[in-house]
Amino acid sequence: MGQPKTRSLAEIRGALEHCYDAFDALCADLSDDEWEAQSLCPDWTVRGVVDHVTSIEAVMAGWLPDDATTPPPFARAGEFLADSTPYLDKVRAVYDRRRGDLAALSDEDLARPSWMPVGPGTYGRFLEIRVFDFWVHERDITTPLGRRTDDTGIPAEIALAEVENSIGYIVGKKVGLPDGKSLTFDLTGPITRQIHVKVDGRAARVDHLDDPDTTVTTDSTTFIQLACGRIDPQQQIDTGRISWTGDDEIGDRAARNLRFTM
Repeated sequence: MGQPKTRSLAEIRGALEHCYDAFDALCADLSDDEWEAQSLCPDWTVRGVVDHVTSIEAVMAGWLPDDATTPPPFARAGEFLADSTPYLDKVRAVYDRRRGDLAALSDEDLARPSWMPVGPGTYGRFLEIRVFDFWVHERDITTPLGRRTDDTGIPAEIALAEVENSIGYIVGKKVGLPDGKSLTFDLTGPITRQIHVKVDGRAARVDHLDDPDTTVTTDSTTFIQLACGRIDPQQQIDTGRISWTGDDEIGDRAARNLRFTM
C-alpha cells in the first residue's frame, strides 16, 4: 500500500487553523501554576511546549520553500523567544500571521518541493507534519493537566496518518513481528480504523487480514501517544486502554514497542 495522498488545501488550512484556535484558547485559560507544570515532554514545561510550537510557526510566517533542501529560517525562532512583547500577545500575533499565510496559499503552493523534518517532500506534506506536531503537543499539555480535547476531525486524521505512514517500520523494526506473522490494530474511536500489517520478507501494511495472528485493541489517541513515546505502555496495559487477543507474546511486544518518534 502506498502512503496516503496529501490532503486538500481546504483540509490542511482548516486543520492548522483548528490547531491555532486550540492553542489560543488553551493559553488564555492556563493558570500561573499550569504554565509551569511538567508536560509529557520530559525537557519541557507547558510553557516550553507553547514556546516550541509557536516559535516554529514564527519561523514559517511569510516563508515559502524554493527547493527541497533549504530549510525555513530557523534563526527566527530565537527572535520570537527574545521578543519582549507580552507573551499571549506575541503568540496570537504569530498565529494571526500564519492564518494570513494560509488564506493566501494556492494548490500550486502545496505542490512546491520543500524541506521537511523527515527529508525532501512537498510544502503540503510539511504542513501536514505541522498539524501532527501541534496535535501531539496539545495533548502533551492537556493530558497531564486533565483537560479534555477534541480528538476527532481532520487534525486527528492527519496525526493518525503520520503514524500509519510508518506502520511497517514500527511493526517490523520496533515490535519485531516475525516473518510470516500478521497483526491488526483495532482502533475503537474516536477515530475507528483497522490497520493490518503482515510480514512477508518485510513488514508492510495490507488492505485486509482474514485471521491475524494477533489483534491489538486501543483507542486512536492512546495509539498515537504510544507511537510518539508520550505515555507509559505499562500503565495503558494495566488500565485496559490497550489489550490484545491471539498470540500473547506478539500482543505484549506490540503494546510495549509502538514508539517510533519522540
